[in-house]
Amino acid sequence: MAIDAEFDFELRICQWAERVWPPGRDRQRPVIVARQFGTKRRRWDTIVIECDPDGLRQRAEFGEQAIDSDLLDVLPHAPAEWAFYRDVLPDPGYPWRYVREAIHRATDRGILETRKYEGRIEIRRKYAYPDWVERIVAIENKPDLDASAARRLAPQIERDVAMGLADEVWVATAATGERVEPALLENLPVEAGILVVDPRAGDAEVAWHPRTLDPTTPGTRILERPVGGDHDASAARFEYADPEWKGHKRLEIAERAYARGWRKYVDTMRSDCRYFDTRWTTTGPVPYCRAKECQQTSSECRGSCSQFEPEPPAWRSKGWPLSGGPGKDIERVLDRRRRRHRPGLE
Repeated sequence: MAIDAEFDFELRICQWAERVWPPGRDRQRPVIVARQFGTKRRRWDTIVIECDPDGLRQRAEFGEQAIDSDLLDVLPHAPAEWAFYRDVLPDPGYPWRYVREAIHRATDRGILETRKYEGRIEIRRKYAYPDWVERIVAIENKPDLDASAARRLAPQIERDVAMGLADEVWVATAATGERVEPALLENLPVEAGILVVDPRAGDAEVAWHPRTLDPTTPGTRILERPVGGDHDASAARFEYADPEWKGHKRLEIAERAYARGWRKYVDTMRSDCRYFDTRWTTTGPVPYCRAKECQQTSSECRGSCSQFEPEPPAWRSKGWPLSGGPGKDIERVLDRRRRRHRPGLE
């Protein structure tokens, strides 16, 4: 079944995952779903974070903002009693002045306590940073997975499997209705799972189960591989990623997912346009352009759009909150739904 755009398909995958993940099994732990981020070298379409229930609620004590990489070098190691920061924090591998900057930022956010004692900065934790992330699942969305798309996608999936940063790697593709889905016939790594999605019905089936990867072991980062075909005997270039780096990067990814969530797509669109709206589908609300009468993409919905027209100022004083018109109201609704999946932030 044809769909409007990969962006539309992506939103429906996020809505489906938030509702029914893990596929075919009862949910044992809460999940957080986000989209379009990963590492410097790799951006994933959809991220599912499976969380420890108690840890997720404790994470809310630190607020809804992400705890970035520098703060993660401080907060999990902050002591219960006052201590000189260099005595209790591990060597960061970069100048300590950046650690002091992170300490001051954490203090400004109210998630760390500091004091000056005998001319030295001492720290004490305000809350114990919890072990709230249990598993990370990466999903690559390819609604039209034909042979050429599979050839382009396979090296990316191979890199994901070799790195082992996620616990599972999946490929999601739109159902074709054929007896054997074409995705099963393509040359994708066997370690990756395949989801066959009916985006209109808001449902998905597992066509191939993934192999569970082990993020606690060293990963292989493929830097360069032979590109001359079957007869190219040149060597591939790779390097190892140690488990400590992987653990830190996984937590950094989870923190960004916690702060953003998939509904943050509206931040990159022009919700202040008079034609911006949402429409309810079988999976949930999706953005809708009343000028073009279609489900627009985030790349289309911007100030350079030929149909863009700001909301009339009168909309902000006749029945709408003074803080904005209908677009701002949509943003608030999406934010409330995002917070609902983060216990303790309600």
